[in-house]
Amino acid sequence: MRILKVTQSYEPFWDKGGPAIKVPAIAKRLARQGHWVTVLTADYGLQRAEDKEQIVGADGERAEVIYLRTIARYRAITVNPGVIPLCLWRLGNFDIVHIYGLYDLLGPTVAFFCRRFGIPYVVEPMGMFRPIVRNVRLKHLYLALWGRRLVLNADAVIATSEQERQELIEDGVPEEKVVLRRNGIEIPDRLPDYGAFRKRWHIPSDAKVVLFLGRLVPIKSPDMLMDAFASCLKKEGNAKAWLLVLAGPDERDGYREYLQAYGAKLGIKDRVLFVGPLYGEEKWAALQDADVFVLPSQHENFGNAVAEAVAANTPVIVTDRCGIAPMVHDQAGLVVPYDREALTEALWRLLTDEALHRRLRQGCRKVAEALSWDEPVAQMVRLYEALRGVRR
Repeated sequence: MRILKVTQSYEPFWDKGGPAIKVPAIAKRLARQGHWVTVLTADYGLQRAEDKEQIVGADGERAEVIYLRTIARYRAITVNPGVIPLCLWRLGNFDIVHIYGLYDLLGPTVAFFCRRFGIPYVVEPMGMFRPIVRNVRLKHLYLALWGRRLVLNADAVIATSEQERQELIEDGVPEEKVVLRRNGIEIPDRLPDYGAFRKRWHIPSDAKVVLFLGRLVPIKSPDMLMDAFASCLKKEGNAKAWLLVLAGPDERDGYREYLQAYGAKLGIKDRVLFVGPLYGEEKWAALQDADVFVLPSQHENFGNAVAEAVAANTPVIVTDRCGIAPMVHDQAGLVVPYDREALTEALWRLLTDEALHRRLRQGCRKVAEALSWDEPVAQMVRLYEALRGVRR
């Protein structure tokens, strides 16, 4: 099959969030299976002589990546005039188009031409279809102008958790169009040595490390985690070696400074370490060396970082608003309501109950085995095959 994948962000722009990690994982596996895959994405600042590169699969198959020249941008949204001539010249060569995410201009443009040329397309909203938390009015405007048409006219809409599936249906997507397909994780062939992250940041080997790894944005509630951590420190008089590590890019300008000031206000400034964004080997080193991984998000359609922590054998705490919660509940971690007291209690338990920590750590391996990309990619191939013969 000839497959076009459309995503606002792609590697090496990992600071733009999940698509830059998810889409390459899927695209490369499809290429290795013999499919011709093209990825269409925005250029956020590559210095290259050409506007595309080739990823060669295991048997010589290729996935083409086209970085469209960006002439203007607002936050993650970019203006890429090259998308129109590309659609006019090349879109008809593809059997299926898969569009990732919302709140950009690439997806609606490509979807318009798919409808015009009769090419089936799939949309994966990645938890964005329901406007929440930030810029809600602008999101509603986007949906009214382009987003609802983009999603409702798709041949299939991918939900990565039962939580997201229910939200899509409640928000007007026909149930028969919604396809449930979880995310996967890509584990390196060799994980870093234990202790590498602690050595890099001068963290004692006997310290108990609580890790938050993700974009520093209000929706993920790192401030609520700081509250819970501060409460745990007050309960434990001999917790001098406890440390909270906040890792991730400051996507909302000034939010890291706010968190630093908030830590000082709570009296835990010396117990909170900001390490910035971590990718690749540095990310896996942090996940391995943490004692507990926490994602206290207000809303998460899946939670890839949680899955990666589990793959590193680190017990997790997540809110019940994270799509991955049912997979880790009482097997690889604790699931709590979105509530400070509940989060504090769970964190206290995992930091002080060695038997519980050991049981959940042992359960991580079984959960991780069920989180490979093999089945999700196979499921996508079956869906693409079913749709490619259905011309509009």
